[in-house]
Amino acid sequence: MKDIKRWLPGVLISVVLIAAILYFVDFQTMWNSIKNADYRLIGIAAALSFVWMAVRAKVWHTLLRGKPTYKDVLFTAGEGYLLNNFLPFRLGEIGRAFLLSRKSGGMTFAEIIPTIVIERTVDLIISAVIFLGALPYVVNSESSPTLGYVIGGLMLFGLVFMYVLARNNQWALETFHKLSGRIPSLQRFGGSFLESFFQGLGVLTDGWLFLRFLFWMLVNWAIALLAYYLMVIAFFPEAQPIWAIFGLGMAAFGGAIPSAPGAVGTFEGAVVFALTRFTTDESTALAAALVMRIYNYLNSTIIGTIGLLSEGQTLSGVYQQLMNFRNKEKHDE
Repeated sequence: MKDIKRWLPGVLISVVLIAAILYFVDFQTMWNSIKNADYRLIGIAAALSFVWMAVRAKVWHTLLRGKPTYKDVLFTAGEGYLLNNFLPFRLGEIGRAFLLSRKSGGMTFAEIIPTIVIERTVDLIISAVIFLGALPYVVNSESSPTLGYVIGGLMLFGLVFMYVLARNNQWALETFHKLSGRIPSLQRFGGSFLESFFQGLGVLTDGWLFLRFLFWMLVNWAIALLAYYLMVIAFFPEAQPIWAIFGLGMAAFGGAIPSAPGAVGTFEGAVVFALTRFTTDESTALAAALVMRIYNYLNSTIIGTIGLLSEGQTLSGVYQQLMNFRNKEKHDE
C-alpha cells in the first residue's frame, strides 16, 4: 500500500481498457469462436512457445558471455517472466538479475542488469520496426507512424548512448568520482556499482558477440511471429501474415504501457485494436487475444515454476526478497 501511487495508475488503465473491451464484445460470439477455433494450429503455437523460451534464454546467455550455465539462464528467464505475470512494477526484470546473481558463480547483480537493459532496448527497437513496417497496410495509417518513430528513435539513442559509455567507461567513472566527492557514501556505493555496470555494458564493444546476440534475437522474434500467425488463422482462416505482424507489434507496445501485472487489459486492448483494423468482429478478436495471453503464460508458468520449486522458492518469498534487496539498496545510498 505504500507504493499505491506507483501501481494505481497502471491498474486504472487496465480497468478502463477491460471495461471498454467488454462493452463492445458479444460473449456468445466469443465463446463460439473459442469452441470452433482450429486447435491443431493452437497446439503447434503452444509447442513453439517453449522453443521461443529456449531461444530467448540463448539470447540472454549470449549477452552474459556464457558465464552462467545455459540451464541456469533458462530457468531464471522463466522465473523472471513468471514474476512479471503476477507481481507489480515489472519486478521480473529486477528479479531475474537478482536470482541469477545468486547462482551464476561470480556475476554480480550490477553486471547482469545491463544485459537485461540491452535485451529490452533491442526488443523495443524491433517492435517499433515491425509496427512501422505494418502501418502502410493498415487503413488510414499514413498519418500515424509518429509514435513508432519516436519510440524506435529513443531506444536507438539509448543503445548508442550505452555504447558510448561502454567505450569511455574510465572517463565516466572518473567524472562520477569527481562529482560525488562530497558524498562519500554515494561515491562508495555508486563507484562499485558503476564498475560492475560498465563491465556488463562491455558486450556492446564486442562486435562478434553483439552480432551473435542480434542473430538469436531475430530468430526469437521470427518464432513469435510464426506462433502469432498460427493463433490468428486458428480464429480467422482468411487472415494474412500482416494481421499477425501488426498484432505482434501492437502487443509489444501494449506490454510497455503502465498496467496491472502481466499487462492485463493493455495486452488484450492492443491485440483487439490491431485485429479490428482488418475485421469488424471484436468478439472473435478478443477470443484470439485470450489465447495469445495463455500462450504468453504457458512457457513462463511451467519453466518458471520448475525453476522456483527446484530452488525451494515461492513467488511470495521472491517478492519479499526483492523488497528487502530494494530497501537495502536505498539504505546503502
